[in-house]
Amino acid sequence: MCQRPASPTESDNGSKDSNETYVQIVTSGGRRIPAHANILASASTVLESLIDRPRKHRSSEKTIQILGVPCDAVEVFVGFLYSSKCTEEQMEKYGIHLLALSHVYLVPQLKSRCTKALIERLTIENVTDVLQLAKLCDAPDLYLKCMKLVSKSFKAVEETEGWKFLQNNDPFLELEILQFIDEAETRKKSCVKHMKEQSLYFQLSEAMECLEHICTDGCISVGPCDKEPSKNKAPCSKFSTCQGLQHSIQHFGSCKKRAKGGCVRCKRMWQLFKLHASICEAPESTCKVPLCSRFKAKGGEEMKNKKEKKEMVRWELLVKKVVLAKATSSILLPKRKRMEEEPTQSCGQTNDNHDYDIRNLVC
Repeated sequence: MCQRPASPTESDNGSKDSNETYVQIVTSGGRRIPAHANILASASTVLESLIDRPRKHRSSEKTIQILGVPCDAVEVFVGFLYSSKCTEEQMEKYGIHLLALSHVYLVPQLKSRCTKALIERLTIENVTDVLQLAKLCDAPDLYLKCMKLVSKSFKAVEETEGWKFLQNNDPFLELEILQFIDEAETRKKSCVKHMKEQSLYFQLSEAMECLEHICTDGCISVGPCDKEPSKNKAPCSKFSTCQGLQHSIQHFGSCKKRAKGGCVRCKRMWQLFKLHASICEAPESTCKVPLCSRFKAKGGEEMKNKKEKKEMVRWELLVKKVVLAKATSSILLPKRKRMEEEPTQSCGQTNDNHDYDIRNLVC
């Protein structure tokens, strides 16, 4: 509990100017709290204006009514104006009342303290009441925290008395909460979709690296035409993608349906060759990836004739995304290397998931 200031008669200043230096704060229960006018005025511009307002009778004492909150909460409020301090026990008991008082009488330091304390003490049972107060008292941090808790635990909040009271007395806030929950769900779905897309672009970027590695240096079962694949190579850092690509390349080279255009797996491999050509910066004479020069020449013709514009725009967007993912991957490379220090599968091991072959990478 706050310590009351000395009464005018107890003060060293308690002479003819006592009525000018002291005011009486009157609470709902009729309690009168004496306080120094200059301290109240320096702590709150609202209290300052109340102190300076003219009185009906010059001899009458100055009084300020603070009603609608418990008397003890008013004493704690006055104590804070004197000391700028408030105990955790006082905040636990009167935090909601102190927030209202700090907002009405413009005491930002107390308002900030109350906001933090109420955020720490939010529960399913009190969140609706605190939310309404946060909106009335213009406390955006507390308001947002309440909204997030309601959105996260809406089914539990619906069972509380506070929610039932809100439904009956504040339908506009109820609508605001439901809109917030709907927008949160939309943002969540959008975020999940974006993460899946980014994962796809990173997989495609990794597939491009593996394709160049296979066609330039060779791996376990597939390599360039002028070099035999080595069976004694060190473990491949991108084992799953690399092995899947090797199986797809082998299938692409021997598939009888490919010429008739009836093999979906070959079509995906064809698109990967085309994607490589779209991002390849090596001279045509030095790139060992199959069909690279052919796609580069064909791409120039397509741009010149401007055929199938929509497909070209979509393809160019895909290429940009893969290039960006490749650049991002190079920035994150040190982190990836640390992760890859853990034991990895060797290229000589068999992988049960032979159908990986990037079937979900290009659609």
